[in-house]
Amino acid sequence: MALRVLVPSPALAHAISGPGIEAIIWHIDSEASPAPAADVLITERPRVQAHRSRVNSIPGLRHVHLLSIGYEWVLDHLPPGATLSNSRGAVEDATAEHGLALTLAALRDLPVAATQQHRHDWTPLWTTSLHGSVVVLLGHGGVGREVAARLAPFRPAAVLPVARRERTTESGVHVHGVQELPGLLPRADVVIVTLPHAAGTERLVDGAFLAAMADGALLVNIGRGAVVDTEALVAELQSGRLRAALDVVDPEPLPAGHRLWEAPGCLLTPHMAGNTNEFIRLSTEGAVEQVQRLAQGRAPIHLVAGPGAG
Repeated sequence: MALRVLVPSPALAHAISGPGIEAIIWHIDSEASPAPAADVLITERPRVQAHRSRVNSIPGLRHVHLLSIGYEWVLDHLPPGATLSNSRGAVEDATAEHGLALTLAALRDLPVAATQQHRHDWTPLWTTSLHGSVVVLLGHGGVGREVAARLAPFRPAAVLPVARRERTTESGVHVHGVQELPGLLPRADVVIVTLPHAAGTERLVDGAFLAAMADGALLVNIGRGAVVDTEALVAELQSGRLRAALDVVDPEPLPAGHRLWEAPGCLLTPHMAGNTNEFIRLSTEGAVEQVQRLAQGRAPIHLVAGPGAG
């Protein structure tokens, strides 16, 4: 019997097609009808939060493969006994690249320069820079490590990685523990957040965290919006004390009229850090390999939940 696989697009259906595989086009957001029976679901993160629970209504589902590295949204809806994998290795570079772009754009006042361009106003700007800055990097997983690698050529004064526990990596990088943040934040010119959303990270960047940051410091978030207390951040932005560059926010999508849209010193992009052609290529290759492994009875790779996940 063929492995029945739900996929979100005709292109992905074509890519995974092969002996022993039946591709069925079904998008978790777009399809109004209930999902047909399937062994495997390949899906994007739902844009509509209420659609997350649709994962648990797919008859016969044994495996979910995500076209992302973030997987927290599906954990409450994973059928008993089903396994879950993500697209580790496909999106980290794109996300880190976008994080660097946000950081540079904010530090060098590129939004101000763009506004001046529209006004035909040739007024040179004096700005801050990565060169000589102290950067606190909150999170040292796949994205955090890629951000650190991209920061190095800009010769910052220091890059201080922070994770849940203090450690020294095999390559000799000292990673600070989260308990050291009160001593690190006053030194930081830039704080870059790469953390996922979990019980231990929700609103980690709260009012006290932001108050500990130095005047004029920049907060960049390419992790998850819920890691930051939005109301506390808005208050700091409106006071003019801090700046922010955000690809993720809470709530998301950001409602029209929300105070973040017009907050001074805030640069926003619509959760697009991983949206590149290269990510599509890599995530498609990963999905094809995963489906082929499952069709051949081999163990899936990049497991993050379910039996066999480490």
